[in-house]
Amino acid sequence: MGRVTSFIRLCIGFVVLAVISTVVLVMLPFLWPFRVTRIKLCNIYGKTAGRAIVALAGVTPRVTNREGLNGSMPAIYVCNHNSTLDAFLCVWLCPIGACGVFKKEIVHVPFYGWIAYFSGHLLIDRGNKGKAVDALKDVAELVKKEKLGIWIMPEGTRSRDGSLLPFKRGFVHLAIATGLPVVPVVVHGAYKNWVAKTFQFNPMTLDVDVLPPIDTSSWKEETATEHAEAVRSLFVAKLAAHEAAAAAGQLESAKPPGQVEPVETVTSVTSTQ
Repeated sequence: MGRVTSFIRLCIGFVVLAVISTVVLVMLPFLWPFRVTRIKLCNIYGKTAGRAIVALAGVTPRVTNREGLNGSMPAIYVCNHNSTLDAFLCVWLCPIGACGVFKKEIVHVPFYGWIAYFSGHLLIDRGNKGKAVDALKDVAELVKKEKLGIWIMPEGTRSRDGSLLPFKRGFVHLAIATGLPVVPVVVHGAYKNWVAKTFQFNPMTLDVDVLPPIDTSSWKEETATEHAEAVRSLFVAKLAAHEAAAAAGQLESAKPPGQVEPVETVTSVTSTQ
């Protein structure tokens, strides 16, 4: 996709995001006493705004085991992060009733960040461990009381080159506090579409694998590091397998520039656990 086309798509995306966000921002003050309703309204916002931006970026998502998202609610959805595109892809995929976890700096992002702040999703200060832990405890109580899910990116920040960063243990503590299963959501190569520090979009078919739920009932705080690493190892294996399949020509190639088709959902019965 050329620079001019990318710029035009970026402008259209900004307008679309601004319009949809403005409508939601007008509604949120009237729902201020009802945090769960605000969270769910933001989920619906993600289904529209998120999908629109993904399409404008020239991406055709191909989700394996899509039913593993809504069908596993409530759960803790753990996703890798290597592109700005992930923010929009995740709010589109996130089941209605799942609370997102964001860095507090998100509030500086026009529209998207404002929605995250006012909707009642969790914003944490990663620079202050004490406050971050308290915030996670608060959201755990809300999740248990209202039977919500959680969507979190445990790397904490996006990878610049597609490599998988170490996993922070926040999702493990949340799993222990809530008793919810963990559902790994593996995104393959999003960084190839939206190149870091640019506004250049490369049309592609983007594969997303929703893995089977992981039972966390036996997890303990003293072995949190081991649990985080065990989940990360599933991502490592799935990412490596996908790269090997791509290198062997066993995956469908990306669609031609400008061609964005409806989502294709593939059901997988193969467990990676």
